[in-house]
Amino acid sequence: MVSILFAWPWEKLGPFKYLIYGPFLAKALYSRIQEVNMKNTWCLHILIICLLRACMYQLWASFNNMLFLNRNRWILKQGVDFKQIDKEWDWDNFLILQALMASMACYVFPFLSNLPYWDPRSFIVAIILHMGISEPIYYWAHRGFHGNYLFTHYHSLHHSSPVLHPFTAGSASFLEHLVLSGVIGIPLLGTCLIGCGSISMIYGYVLMFDLMRCLGHCNVEIAPHQLFEKFPFLKYLVYTPTYHNLHHTEMDTNYCLFMPLYDALGNTLNSKSWELHKKNRSNSGKNWRVPDFVFLAHVVDLTSALHSPFVFRSFSSVPFTYKIFLIPFLPFIFVLMLAAWAKSKTCLMYFYSLRGRLHQTWVVPRFGFQYFLPFAREGINKHIEEAILRADRLGVKVLSLAALNKNEALNGGGTLFVDKHPNLRVRVVHGNTLTAAVILNEIEEDVKEVFLTGATSKLGRAIALYLSTRRVKILMLTISTERFQKIQKEAPAEFQKYLVQVTKYQAAKDCKTWIVGKPITPREQSWAPPRTHYHQFVVPPILPLRRDCTYGDLAAMRLPDDVQGLGYCEYTMERGVVHACHAGGVVHSLEGWAHHEVGPIDVDRIDLVWRAALKHGLKPVSTLKPKKM
Repeated sequence: MVSILFAWPWEKLGPFKYLIYGPFLAKALYSRIQEVNMKNTWCLHILIICLLRACMYQLWASFNNMLFLNRNRWILKQGVDFKQIDKEWDWDNFLILQALMASMACYVFPFLSNLPYWDPRSFIVAIILHMGISEPIYYWAHRGFHGNYLFTHYHSLHHSSPVLHPFTAGSASFLEHLVLSGVIGIPLLGTCLIGCGSISMIYGYVLMFDLMRCLGHCNVEIAPHQLFEKFPFLKYLVYTPTYHNLHHTEMDTNYCLFMPLYDALGNTLNSKSWELHKKNRSNSGKNWRVPDFVFLAHVVDLTSALHSPFVFRSFSSVPFTYKIFLIPFLPFIFVLMLAAWAKSKTCLMYFYSLRGRLHQTWVVPRFGFQYFLPFAREGINKHIEEAILRADRLGVKVLSLAALNKNEALNGGGTLFVDKHPNLRVRVVHGNTLTAAVILNEIEEDVKEVFLTGATSKLGRAIALYLSTRRVKILMLTISTERFQKIQKEAPAEFQKYLVQVTKYQAAKDCKTWIVGKPITPREQSWAPPRTHYHQFVVPPILPLRRDCTYGDLAAMRLPDDVQGLGYCEYTMERGVVHACHAGGVVHSLEGWAHHEVGPIDVDRIDLVWRAALKHGLKPVSTLKPKKM
């Protein structure tokens, strides 16, 4: 049974909890419309402060997750997983609570509605009250919450997050935030009761309080150790991320709010605090582990750029879908596109560990449509080549190319780079062998005829050759007789008759199994008979326009259950699911294969790669009945 005052009163409201702000907005609008002098604007100020505070935490969260900027300064070298993200999903509950408490204070003390905008004395008094009252009260209250009963029933939630994150600061029980609200309210109310309060002081103190909370719960050490060496007294006036992180890793030390002075007075100061802080700062740039495997991805379209982990953590932890709230960010996305166009290096997006091996995802700063611009191809290949050479210098063992990064017209499925740099130590992998295996696994054994678009691509060729050996008739859509005949000749003589060239979609009007390897229009889809299933390996996936047909997802596999630190959904994939080309690189790394997987798919290795994937715990995600391979 949940303890009293542990759960939040609006916990069951879900996203509708934000309607609690409705009366504040209504009162602010009423004051604006009806009241001439606009003296009673406290509701408006509460809304503005809540908005600014939410932005403060979001900006700190974005900075914390910008691995391409601060990965070498992370205190704990592990990612935030889905479990922690879900646990901290409602981190902003305390903003609603403190908004309600502020409104109650304005009703009890009417003079708060008529504070001046500026009074220099208010800042001095607020600082004195904070240092002399709020800090010691918080210190002793915090120590109290580490007692057996309070910790077990209340404070353990906050400490259950293994990796500190700005949102961790808001992840706590209702009772804890009631106490914290009192701590933050003492300097504010005290200053006003003394008679020298001001609106600017309220804004300044609250936002500075949040800034310091975010600083302490940030997993990035940003405070230079030279500052504390030059001014030793600062060690007792302001804490650091390393200082507060020690409280979470070695409890019963470092209880202070922001000032280690009270830990020193209470004999709870961790002796390693400053030594560890100096070590974290001194080793900046040296202490990041070289990944064993890198997946080189790309941005699909403009709006999906907001699915990055450093933008909205909660949004990136669920499969990407187009949301209304993305619309106001479209100008930002456009600027981001221009910045990405000028950027010359790949960005580290996220990482996870599997079987003791570090896996990273790097992103080429290019959007999907740019890959189809003839004048942009050389620049894109240059980016990919630089990423491969960088991985080679670092000692990365395997680098896998995402869909458009291995486009045949762009670089021959990675062949361009392997031929240009024959002495690469890093293995370049397009992952298409496993992609083909996933698609083939979805096709039921009793299928006798298949319609295949993108038939002469790497995947189309491999799928056609493989299915022909199962005596499945493949209607290969292509206008190039030369390319068709080339593929047909690769099949054993006895199976060549199962490969049939077609040039129009009408040829598939009686075929209920389509494998789509290139975009198709609604009219082209209309030629499929009812109850057709569309398998696909086209990026982006085709639109599900036919209600009388079913549509498969892009080829994908679920990572093994022992994956650690994964908190990001790969584009439209579910949690823990990655594209098959990504999974193909994972298998290549886990198997320790020493060959490059570039160029045409080796059809004879499809079953081998599939069995290796299953052996290592990767699982197919298709809802169709899988066949045995």
